[in-house]
Amino acid sequence: MTVLVTGGAGYIGSHMVLALRDRGEKVVVIDNLSSGFPWALPPDVPLRGGDVGDPAFTRAVMDEFGVTEIAHFAAKIVVPESVAEPLMYYHANTVKSRALIEAAVQHGVKRFIFSSTAAVYGDVSGDPVSEDQATAPVSPYGRSKLMTEWMLRDASAAHGLQFIALRYFNVAGADPQGRSGQSFPNATHLIKVAVQAALGQRPHLDVFGTDYPTRDGSCLRDYIHVTDLATAHVDALNHLRQGGDNLVLNCGYGQGFSVLEVIEVVKKVTGVDFPVRLGPRRPGDPATIIAKADRIRAELGWTPEHDNLEEIVAAAFRWEKVLQSRNG
Repeated sequence: MTVLVTGGAGYIGSHMVLALRDRGEKVVVIDNLSSGFPWALPPDVPLRGGDVGDPAFTRAVMDEFGVTEIAHFAAKIVVPESVAEPLMYYHANTVKSRALIEAAVQHGVKRFIFSSTAAVYGDVSGDPVSEDQATAPVSPYGRSKLMTEWMLRDASAAHGLQFIALRYFNVAGADPQGRSGQSFPNATHLIKVAVQAALGQRPHLDVFGTDYPTRDGSCLRDYIHVTDLATAHVDALNHLRQGGDNLVLNCGYGQGFSVLEVIEVVKKVTGVDFPVRLGPRRPGDPATIIAKADRIRAELGWTPEHDNLEEIVAAAFRWEKVLQSRNG
């Protein structure tokens, strides 16, 4: 069996590749390298540069390596950008996913793990959100991902393609062995941006919105270590291999930290009191998104090992220093 990892040279995809290779799996990567890096991959993992929206190319890769399973990470992920450029997001995240799913069905791929998002829920303030919550995304990004979930459900019913969609909350941190991390310099993830500010790579850190109905006025988010997230994908694949049902599952820890709280943790871990600039809200940002995360543990037996915000920040900080030395 060979697992095709789309977007496998990117942040989360590269950690999935590492998790699979650490377990002795055969892997091939498709990545257009728009935000990924070939050096993020182990040297024995073949990389095919190209676009998952090109069915002929994708089928050729599947034929070349005998692909039986797919973990699909290739996507655009910046919520404010999706608001400004919605058609670009529907093309990148929905149209291209449709092409990949069709190629998978035609090739006889048996199992499909999809990188979805908590953004499908929309603005859900208050209690942690469960998978039974009605989906009401407030951004084109969230809607583009939800459409792919629908396509997978329908493709499964019509063609027998087994799938699990994992709805991520806020992913952060880096591989504990220092092999990969969030490497795209213009990434918008809070913890990465904050550690860049701590290293003097940014003149300040912007906070978007301080008047939300939360305990300190800033947004609340559930942060998950990228290595735990990769393990969840491997557990999802094993669940399907053992004949398990299709599932849609939250990937989070079930606890929320505010933007301002995260900033204080970054300052504590790095020892740097970097400048913070308070500003207005961004479009498409819900006040609170925290996972109800018991179902993934029950269904997959997933057991996170890095559920600690200081550990997540420390890993991100170490990786950013690796990038700094790499880039001179």
